[in-house]
Amino acid sequence: MKYIYPAIFKPLENGEYFIKVPDLPGCITEGKNLFDALNMAQDAISIWLCDAEDNSETIPTASSIFDVTCEEGEFVNLIQVDTAEYRKLNDSRAIKKTLTIPNWLNTRAEKAGVNFSQVLQAALKEQLGIGVNKRP
Repeated sequence: MKYIYPAIFKPLENGEYFIKVPDLPGCITEGKNLFDALNMAQDAISIWLCDAEDNSETIPTASSIFDVTCEEGEFVNLIQVDTAEYRKLNDSRAIKKTLTIPNWLNTRAEKAGVNFSQVLQAALKEQLGIGVNKRP
């Protein structure tokens, strides 16, 4: 499901941004800089909409960007989200993968009590530059 909502960005004195999405009650977030603020706005909207979808709630219609009013110094930006894609990227359910390793390596790893799933996850996160305890 794809959506586009207007969000109000308020620059703060410390260079960060406060963001609110008027059409989605309680949907607010902050960003360390404009790039982070845009990403955080996408994340907040996606979470809000996924929760509404999961609970079979009515999804509010997005306002026209021209109907959103903001205070001096604030600005409005459209934020596009895809809840299906968001779910794929943030789904932490385990899936089964089949892989091949040399027999000698398997034998040594089993004798050492290696947890293959943990090792593979750690190696993939390192390869992809993702924090070991973080999801993307």
